[in-house]
Amino acid sequence: MPSSAPPPPAASHLVPPTSSASVRTPVAPVKTPGAPAPVAAPADRRRWFALAIVMTAAFMDLVDVTIVNIAIPSITRETGASVSAIQWITAGYALAFAAGLITGGRLGDIYGRKRLFLIGIGGFTLASALCGVAPNPEILVAARILQGATAALMVPQVLSIVHATFPAHERGKVFGLFGAVVGLGAVSGPLLGALLTEWDLFGLGWRPIFLINLPVGIAGLILGAKFISESKAPKAVRLDLPGVALITLAMLMLIYPLTRGHELGWPLWGHLSMVGSLFVFAALVIHQRHRALTDGSPLIELSLFRVKSFAAGIAVQLAFGVGLGIFFLVWTLYMQMGLGWSVLRAGVTGIPFSVAVSVAAGISVQKLVPRFGRKVLQAGALLMIAGLLIYLWESEQYGMGISSWQMAVPLVVMGAGMGLIVAPLTDTVLSEVPQEHAGSASGLINTVQQMGTALGLGLVSVVFFGAIGDRLAPEAVGPAFADAFQQSLWWVAGVLSVIFLVMFALPARPRNHGESGPN
Repeated sequence: MPSSAPPPPAASHLVPPTSSASVRTPVAPVKTPGAPAPVAAPADRRRWFALAIVMTAAFMDLVDVTIVNIAIPSITRETGASVSAIQWITAGYALAFAAGLITGGRLGDIYGRKRLFLIGIGGFTLASALCGVAPNPEILVAARILQGATAALMVPQVLSIVHATFPAHERGKVFGLFGAVVGLGAVSGPLLGALLTEWDLFGLGWRPIFLINLPVGIAGLILGAKFISESKAPKAVRLDLPGVALITLAMLMLIYPLTRGHELGWPLWGHLSMVGSLFVFAALVIHQRHRALTDGSPLIELSLFRVKSFAAGIAVQLAFGVGLGIFFLVWTLYMQMGLGWSVLRAGVTGIPFSVAVSVAAGISVQKLVPRFGRKVLQAGALLMIAGLLIYLWESEQYGMGISSWQMAVPLVVMGAGMGLIVAPLTDTVLSEVPQEHAGSASGLINTVQQMGTALGLGLVSVVFFGAIGDRLAPEAVGPAFADAFQQSLWWVAGVLSVIFLVMFALPARPRNHGESGPN
């Protein structure tokens, strides 16, 4: 998905640290070409209360992703969730978030960012309550999809509210604070999830990982209504509902057969659905071209793909999301269901990874990228591959007796590599994008990465569960999970190798790196 995230190198491009389940790139406010910049609110204390509220909401969203991954084995044991349900508890959130992210930003521009933020945080809180009381896996999956959809209304408003509330000279400091909050969410999510599950508060087991959002969400709703000022885009674009429908349908046609295929024996309709998704994606492209020519408000600005570095960056983000989606879920299953570790031990084992990401991210943005440019990102990919290979060797060498401290070495190497990539990647991808399209480009980057994460989680059925037999004796479960984990690491290493090669199409040095950026 770091305890001390670096501030962004440019005020217009917020560079996110990572979460241990998925990487979030906050969506920059969409700027309309030729429109005046939003007028900052008067400098009073209310803007700092508003900042605290929107940051808390962003923190809640980030923690919710990482907190769930660590509790998946406990949820499986207590609810009897199937393989596909396990995947949909995580992938459903990512898919709904990805499908609604750009739409959420557009709705905020049209109807008001404060209004959409309050609707989003209210819906997210309600969905969290439904997750916490879900009586079965089916209700839990539905509630998680609702969580993702409401997060897609809430999250895009965060930076838009900051942009409209704070004057230009204060935004650099504000974005730095935001990065630190994102990093704190990355570290605290798995550990908080492990503690809440291990403590079994009031005999509720895993349910407090969702219920903890209720007091936070209610407070955010009440305080947000009081302290956040309303703002809209000076010239809001129209909402592209057919585009939203097409992109959602295409993703469902691709991911649903992947998650159910293993359980259902890979039926013919599943293969037809996945092939059909390609035609729906093609229809989306045609529709977006038509939309751009008719009313100038497409959901996706296709002209961005004429910029080679942006097209390459989108491919990197998609592949990176796939790799992370595979790794973090199978890693959790390997530790808890394969090795039989407690949820707390699994959560603590991941701390070296998060710390390494944090340290490397800070060095990457502040020291390395300004000097070495693209080579830093490629070094990060190679480091992650090296960490995976070390992990593979240790898993084979120590077998079921592997310890947390032995895992620390490959996790630190992987975390360092990830930190070198995720912190500067967005700014690098956006560096050659025309400034008037920076907002929509940033939103598209985040959407594509979330789609990649959902796709990676769907592929877990192929690369992990596909390597495990259907009926295993109790004594065979651990070794089977360990073997499947090792096979999954080879897949992730292959994805990272592709990322390394595609990075050659990124600019050698981000053109705007280190500049203050336009207001």
